[in-house]
Order: sequence, then structure tokens, then C-alpha cells
Amino acid sequence: MKADVETIRAARETFRRLHESGCFVLANPWDIGGVRRAEQLGYQAIASTSAGFAWSLGREDNEVSRDEALAHLAMLCASTTLPVNADFEDGFAAEPAAVAANVRLAIDTGVAGLSIEDRRGVDLYPIAAATERIRAAREAIDRSGENVLLVGRSEGLLLGNTTIDTTVERLIAYAAAGAHCVYAPGIRSLADIRALVAAVAPTPVNVLLIDPALSVPELAAAGVRRVSVGGAFARAAWAAYERAARSVIERGHLPREPG
Repeated sequence: MKADVETIRAARETFRRLHESGCFVLANPWDIGGVRRAEQLGYQAIASTSAGFAWSLGREDNEVSRDEALAHLAMLCASTTLPVNADFEDGFAAEPAAVAANVRLAIDTGVAGLSIEDRRGVDLYPIAAATERIRAAREAIDRSGENVLLVGRSEGLLLGNTTIDTTVERLIAYAAAGAHCVYAPGIRSLADIRALVAAVAPTPVNVLLIDPALSVPELAAAGVRRVSVGGAFARAAWAAYERAARSVIERGHLPREPG
């Protein structure tokens, strides 16, 4: 099953407009049920979550193959009229040409946007190599003629092995190489977020809602264009599952809900 051409075109146009002004929030479902709930709750767009999808297969993040990810993206796109942004990990390749080829495959699933990470295992690609990978991804999008939005994503803060200054330097380079939006999961300080927004302007910034101390209104006031939750919804779902399952096996009954 695949989304029809008109639905895909409309979703891509909507997604592009969402990045032009204001601030919007992406839900990150990992199955069709989650997509349906996001629609009912009024989300304007969704994004896949590599972690959430991997956990649903009994694996850890970054253990899903390219073809499994592509099939998953096609399923999500076919299940909704909302724009879908692909968590496309590192492009499932190291060399820029191979990243470009895989980006073209991702475009064919119907996604409205996709992110490319600069992570290489537990470290980062050198900035020059990471920038070339972003440039190759953008060229693949341009050659496709499709209105797909590219997100340049730097993982250093999430991995804990770089500074905010280094991250900003990378995201400036990714924007210059053709990223339509930039993203540094792991950024927590509003001061750092404001500095990032100013440094890459007018390129839109995505922020991961990683800390309960961060709020969407505050991020919007800081100039953030879009907010995502990553694997947070999946993590919450699995925590509730484990709590219920543990209560039954250890206490013989379901958890007693407060109130």
C-alpha cells in the first residue's frame, strides 16, 4: 500500500508551509495506531522515530536495516494525509554517493521530509565529511524534483562528546550545504537554543523536547520553528506496559490507578 501522488504532494506543500512561520509540534508514532491518535489529537505533522520502531521489533536503536526502515516509512505515509518526516538515521551509508542513493529511496516512500545524522557509531563524522553527506542528500532531493525538506542533524550533544559551540559550527555548515532545517538533539538550555536560532537564521531550527523543564511556548518564544518528541512517546508506552506486566506477575493484579 502506498500513498497516492496527490496526497503526497499536498502533504509536502503543507510541511513546507509549516516551516515558514510560527512553531509546530511533531508527534513521533511508531505504528498506525499511534498515527491515528496523533491525527485525532490535532497534530499537523508526524515524524518517525528510529528508536520507537526498533523497540517495536525487539531491537535497540540503530539496529534496523535500511530496507526495514523504508518499508516502515512507506507504511506510515500510506496511513495518513499528514506530512511525515523520516528519522533516516545516518542515511544508512557512509559515503556521500551512497547516502544520496538511499535518500532517493526514502523520497519514493512518500515522506515530506527526512533527517540525516552526523553520527558514526559512538562518534561523529569529521565536519568536512559530514557536510559532504548533507550536500549529497540535498542534491539527491533536488535531482528528484520532489518538494522534500532536508534536516541536517548533529548528534554530538546527545552522545555527550561535543560542545554547543562545536554543534553550532556544524549546523551552520549543514545549512550552508543545503539543509532546509537543522536539529541538535540533546540541547537543553534556552540560552543555547536562542544562540543556535540566531546563528543559523533564517534556517528553521528543530528542538527535541528532551527535558520536562522545556516547554513548547518557551521554545516558540526563543524562535524555534518546530519541536519533536523523538522516542519519548514510545518510552512512555513501554514504561506503562512494563509497569502493568510487572504488577500482574509480582502482585497478581493490574496496577491500581491513582484516584
